Amino acid sequence: MQSEKTQVRVVIVEDHPLFREGLRAALESADDIRVVGEAQTLSELPAAVAAGRPQVVVMDLSLPDGSGIEATRRLAGEHPELQVLVLTMADDDGSLLAALHAGARGYLVKGAGREEVLHAVRTVAAGGAVFGPDVAARIAALVTGGPRREAERVLPALTAREVEVLDLVARGYDNRRISRELFLAEKTVRNHITHIFEKLDVVTRAEAVARARDAGLGVVGGGGGRDG
Repeated sequence: MQSEKTQVRVVIVEDHPLFREGLRAALESADDIRVVGEAQTLSELPAAVAAGRPQVVVMDLSLPDGSGIEATRRLAGEHPELQVLVLTMADDDGSLLAALHAGARGYLVKGAGREEVLHAVRTVAAGGAVFGPDVAARIAALVTGGPRREAERVLPALTAREVEVLDLVARGYDNRRISRELFLAEKTVRNHITHIFEKLDVVTRAEAVARARDAGLGVVGGGGGRDG
């Protein structure tokens, strides 16, 4: 067995007892990893970190008393040397982006194999970043504007600018807010929307939103009102 000095010290944050026990067993099956604490809730986390002095926190996002995303953000501010590896059921883009913005260095979806989890813990402990194969592909798509590019393929009649406008329409933005977001005159926005309606063969904003959602647009953000 490796000495304590060379072991990666881990705290597990997970409220489901069976999953937590299984994860602990998987981690401690490796000689170079040691679980030094567990927390079932966010309120238990500070004490577990203080007592265990971990290098890595394996964080679930859905906890009884709050979100693991907020806990990740707090840890990043208070313990910048501590690395967070998210291990969660949440596989949506919103949770993924929120976790990355909060400071997580890795993101795995529950169901990942033992070796994948062990590799992820070792990687983030060494200062690297690691993501499951599906997650990595989605990050690449998000970074390269995947949904809008896919919409351009599905809606080939629209220009790239019209896809941008339609995306904001589908988020519920009114023309004034769209003009601010895209730095366009309101008249230009109205012209774009007129062209979009013509190309999509729709007559109402609701119909345009439905077509946009079918093409994968308008799924992030929200707010805004209707035009007068």
